[in-house]
Amino acid sequence: MNAINQKLKITEKLGYALGDGAANIAWRGVSTFLFIFYTDVFGLNPAAVGLLMLVARFSDGISDVLMGVIGDRTKSKYGKFRPWILWTAIPLGVILSLLFTSPNLSPMGKIIYAYATYIIFTLVYTANNIPYGALMAVMTGDDKERTSLGAYRMVGAFAGGMLVQGALLFLVAFFGNINPEIQVKPIDENRYEVHVSTSQDVENVKIATEDGIALFSWVNAEERESDTSATNGKAFSMVDGKDYAFIVEGEEGLTAESISIIDQKQGYSNSIYVLSIVLIIAMFITFYSTKERVLPPKAQKTNLSKDFKDLISNKPWLILLGIGLLFVIYNSIKQGIVVIYFSHFIHNQLLAASYMVALMVASIGGAMVTTFLSKRWGKRNLFIYALLFSGAVNALLVFCGPDDIFSIFSIGILSEFAAAIFPTLFFAMLGDVADFSEFRNGRRATGLIYSAGSFSTKFGGGVAGAIIGFVLAAYNYDGQDAVAIQGAIPGIKMLMSWVPGVIAFVAAGFMLMYPLTQTKMDEITTELNARRQNELR
Repeated sequence: MNAINQKLKITEKLGYALGDGAANIAWRGVSTFLFIFYTDVFGLNPAAVGLLMLVARFSDGISDVLMGVIGDRTKSKYGKFRPWILWTAIPLGVILSLLFTSPNLSPMGKIIYAYATYIIFTLVYTANNIPYGALMAVMTGDDKERTSLGAYRMVGAFAGGMLVQGALLFLVAFFGNINPEIQVKPIDENRYEVHVSTSQDVENVKIATEDGIALFSWVNAEERESDTSATNGKAFSMVDGKDYAFIVEGEEGLTAESISIIDQKQGYSNSIYVLSIVLIIAMFITFYSTKERVLPPKAQKTNLSKDFKDLISNKPWLILLGIGLLFVIYNSIKQGIVVIYFSHFIHNQLLAASYMVALMVASIGGAMVTTFLSKRWGKRNLFIYALLFSGAVNALLVFCGPDDIFSIFSIGILSEFAAAIFPTLFFAMLGDVADFSEFRNGRRATGLIYSAGSFSTKFGGGVAGAIIGFVLAAYNYDGQDAVAIQGAIPGIKMLMSWVPGVIAFVAAGFMLMYPLTQTKMDEITTELNARRQNELR
């Protein structure tokens, strides 16, 4: 079998998959936790955060296209795309760490720091992820083998997501432990007076019970005019040696050991530092275990204007651009609201970690069956079925209350199983679009096609962040004000349920226009392999 059309070894597929596992430590970490970090820990306004994400992701889309052009023109002994994985591994880990570092700045200083670190993060992520995505299209010329490679990639991506989403909150609790002094005085059977103090100044801590059930209210409520209600935990700042007193009720047998006080700033920062090291190591493994095989036609001359002309006249690519935008908005809203939903509606933040792990397991299952299902129905039809099913199921969350944990988990798992099919197919289909362009025009610009496709996914994440921010702002959400949080519950529920569901249905309608059926792709693959064989003679 020729090198262009060869079947890839499992070790190479696994090595490639590790790259997206590493990338998703960054991507899922940011999409899932950065919003709540900015609002509840760093103290930014949700509307300001939403605007930041929209602006940064739009500029990021421009850099995506530039990176695709650069990748296509990179020449090194390692190939066009592989060296960028090596060159950007350490910078990506460093900027991710800085993103979750919260220096003591003025309100304006915090905004400037957030914009600077977030925009730099998007640029470095682009320089890493655009070449990584394009690499899949040049590892083999077999479109079905690319679908298999895409499935491995998504298993790696979801495993990386599982690591960060499952472990981060527990790491925050571990690294954020400040060893406070806690005294519990029973008042009656399930009502207590709790006093806490610490030997250090801590700007932002969160106190709650391990089960997250008990309600906390201040003993001296008049000193806390903006926080006089009973809530499942309190966020506040502690001063060295000062006593803080609460009335805690709703749990029996409360002890000092069942109460946690977490320094959220220290917890988030140290946790991300550890995960960034894992990211760097995995990127190195990807670089050393993969190989580029598919090259542009020998007669192809460098012509940027021709590449762009081919791109904007490529109907399948234009449709994928819209699909990528919509399905990323769908997934990013679901991911971005999870921790807020579990923290403030379910009143159990650590349960969010279990929920996200369950969804990651479902995602891995969805990615693993994608190759089989796409052979049965074709990529286009499978994409449509998955969008309709996932969106309809996810909308059912609107009917769930805070005690319906089994239903919430069941709905989330079913929806995520189908949602995992979206990115698995999308990145394989970008390779198909690159093949279509070569088939029709006799030219190949793999990096440009992947970068422009990536623009839609990056910008979609920004749009999702803006939607979350603006909806929460409309409901006057303030992550450091318990009363404002409760008033925003309707907005939190709609973002978790039917808002992404509507977006999925719109995307399914758009996908009906995609013209590259499996029959057409079989024709294209056969023709391109014949051309490449002739070039090798």
